[in-house]
Amino acid sequence: MLNRAAGKFTRGTERGQALTEFALVAPLLTMVLVGIIVLGFGVFLQQEVTNVAREGARFAVLHSATAQCPTVSNKAPNLGLMSVPNNYYPCDPPDRRWPFMTAAARENVFAMNRAALRITACWSGYWRKDTNGNWPPDGYDQPPAPGNDFRECTLPVYGWSPGQDSEVVPAAVHTINPRTGRDAGGNHIKIDCSQDFPLTTAANDMASNFSASGGNNANQVTVLACYQWSPPLAGFLLIPSTVVQTGVISEAMQYQQ
Repeated sequence: MLNRAAGKFTRGTERGQALTEFALVAPLLTMVLVGIIVLGFGVFLQQEVTNVAREGARFAVLHSATAQCPTVSNKAPNLGLMSVPNNYYPCDPPDRRWPFMTAAARENVFAMNRAALRITACWSGYWRKDTNGNWPPDGYDQPPAPGNDFRECTLPVYGWSPGQDSEVVPAAVHTINPRTGRDAGGNHIKIDCSQDFPLTTAANDMASNFSASGGNNANQVTVLACYQWSPPLAGFLLIPSTVVQTGVISEAMQYQQ
């Protein structure tokens, strides 16, 4: 109330005014704080997913064809290129989703469900052409010499192409370049991380896991990891109900033994 003698508001009126101002500001402040926390946690999870891909790629390059338990592609190396004795054995194969590589990639993860992390990989390398200018079936695992072409591997993924509603249309299989996330037509594919990736085939790999000493070839492995995150307070502050986070890392194969 107004103190007419003093010509100013009483202490009780000032407290009421402060409460009114706090009631107006508090919801906005809470929304901003919650948004910052959720965004920060999302960035942290994105770094975790990228690290999963990095650790998977690191494991694969250190377990190349000449390792005791190699992580392998769908293309077998030419045993004639390997040092003697060659004891190549597909210890960690793609048809079993590379159990050793995926276990190593998930080992240091926390704050997320490890089982929900989806991991896949493919191998790239140089090819030589035949006298007709075509790539022969055995033309892979070549050195980066003049006349040889570097061919990037591809990966089959479940996802949606542009114009499709992910809430309605079941995820179809798309073949993408993992480095760009696009299919052969240049369309960016939204990856579905709710299920394991389709198994890769020899058509996806452009090289084996072979590595030679002295830099005589230049094979690479690319690992793609993804995680489907359900943010807390989804729908609040336009936070989506699910966020797909992906990480892609490519590394050069390393010679072992």
